Amino acid sequence: MKPIILIDKKDILERFHPIASDTHKGVQGHALIVAGSYGKIGAVVLSSKACLKSGCGLVTVFIPKCGYHIMQSTNPEVMTYTDDVEKRISDIHLLFKPDAVGIGPGLGLSSQTQKAVLKFLRKCKCPMVVDADGLNILSVNPEALETLKPKTILTPHLKELQRLIGEWSSEEEMFAKTISFSIRYNVIIVMKGAPTHIVYGATVYQNCTGNAALATAGSGDVLTGIITSLLAQSYAPVDAAIIGVYLHGLTADIALPVTGTQSFIASDIIDYLGKAFLTL
Repeated sequence: MKPIILIDKKDILERFHPIASDTHKGVQGHALIVAGSYGKIGAVVLSSKACLKSGCGLVTVFIPKCGYHIMQSTNPEVMTYTDDVEKRISDIHLLFKPDAVGIGPGLGLSSQTQKAVLKFLRKCKCPMVVDADGLNILSVNPEALETLKPKTILTPHLKELQRLIGEWSSEEEMFAKTISFSIRYNVIIVMKGAPTHIVYGATVYQNCTGNAALATAGSGDVLTGIITSLLAQSYAPVDAAIIGVYLHGLTADIALPVTGTQSFIASDIIDYLGKAFLTL
């Protein structure tokens, strides 16, 4: 294994592109978030709002019918398509071509949803982030990994990673198996943890921001939205992953003196994104 590359602000500034003064929403990217099921529409609310707050010009969600009123009332800036089924996603049909897709938060694992996701992964060839139940669907349908677009970003926490690559007995083995998985399927893996690592082929990056405040429900949903937004804005996938993880962690570092560790929640990540971007 090659030495781990530490990501700091200097490296982020080399990858980050300030938004042009004459830009408009039509050139800032159109992202799609596919997520949610009955009782888990909050995951879509968080992902889509984080996507908008990270500079994406347009954000559309595809959700079960039960989430329509929730989305329209909580995120009025987000456009909403719904499935024909009330409580889960059964068939992902679109009326536009997104610039990037984030898929997985709160989807659930019903057989109907799994079939819909697998079908979508086969036909969708735009840049993509797969998270949460999207990863769990891949872990029980490993043949679908072969259909992913090159440099798709997978964002597992350690338990989800274990389901994908199998168990390990040491940290060294965990990295070795993750690197082999990344090379085999040509994917970028964001290993969420303390610290978070980004594995891109044989190269491993270590993020320098973040603290224990991020260990809260919905934190990963927000990260999915941030990275999807950067992909939609035409960042290279590895840059989107690295910058997204850095900013996500930085919000908690900025907020800590105000909120403390215990009172910081996923919505606070979104609230502090502006201050995180201002540091760049």
